[in-house]
Formats: sequence, C-alpha cells, structure tokens
Amino acid sequence: MAQDRMPEIPADQMTDAQKNAASEFAEGRGYAVRGPFAAMLRSPEVMLRAKAMGDYVRFKSTIPARLNELAIIITARQWSQNYEWQAHRPLAEKAGLRPEIAQAIADGRRPIGMAADEEIVYDFSIELHANRSVSDATYKRALDKFGEQGIIDLTAANAYYTFNAMMLNVARTALPAGAKAELQPFPR
Repeated sequence: MAQDRMPEIPADQMTDAQKNAASEFAEGRGYAVRGPFAAMLRSPEVMLRAKAMGDYVRFKSTIPARLNELAIIITARQWSQNYEWQAHRPLAEKAGLRPEIAQAIADGRRPIGMAADEEIVYDFSIELHANRSVSDATYKRALDKFGEQGIIDLTAANAYYTFNAMMLNVARTALPAGAKAELQPFPR
C-alpha cells in the first residue's frame, strides 16, 4: 500500500476550524482524532457530522453489540479495510462473537455454526453489500427479529462503516504501529 495520503495534521498546522473540531471530537470521544477522522478533519464539518452518526451507530443502536460489530466487520471485509478490521474485530469478539466466525469472514467464507440472529445479520449485510438491497425473505427475517428501527440501525451500521472504509481507502490511512494487516483484497 502506498504512503498515507492524509496523515494526522499537526496541531500547529491546523486551521482554527480544524482545531475547534478536533477539540470537540476529543471531548466527546475521550481520545484524539485518529483513523478515518484524521482524513475527514480536512473538512471539519464532515468530520463532526460523521462523529455524530458514529456515536449513534456504535453506542446507541438497537442492534446488540455482538451483532452490530458483526455487521461492521462484514463491511470492513467487503472493503478490504484493515484499519477498520483491526479496530472492530477485537470489539466483536469482546461482545461475544466467536473468533472462528470472524476468521471465516476475514477469509471471505460464510461462517458455519452461526447463531440464528448472527445468520440474519450476516445475510442482511452480505446481500446489502453485494446486491445494493436485500431480498424480501431476508428483509422479513430481519424485520421479525429486529423490527423496523432495527432494520434502519442495521442498515446504518453497514452504511456508516462503508463511508469510513471509503475515507480510509482513499486516504490510504496507515495501520496503527504494531498492527498487522489481516485482510487481503478480494480478487477482481
């Protein structure tokens, strides 16, 4: 991978708008701007609006954390996004996703032995990425399990992390020091 196109902006090189946005970000998240937000800081308003969306998707979604993180790592896999993957695979496993399910996703395989709710999230997310929609049968299964708000929240997780993956891929954001790239791009 080529060099990081949009590395973190040193504080002494930030505009006032960037400094204010970085401060607001750090105050809300408890850590400095990093990852996709480092690239987005070039447009402070985009970064802050993305943070707000991410705050809901990550911390307030009606989808349980294990399943929400499953959707996130499926999205990371679809975009071959190693930064997103290395950040969220541990969160998925901490939330109760079995490591062999995460590994199958990393390998590009359908995991075997998923729980029924995991299968619903997997099918919904894979169909959404592959087909740009979901079938009636998959929609009904998700609706029966999660309700309409759950469908919106699940769609939002896939969409938000696609947005982040796009930012990371365009910026060619480097992995944190010591992190290993686990995902290889899918053949085209």
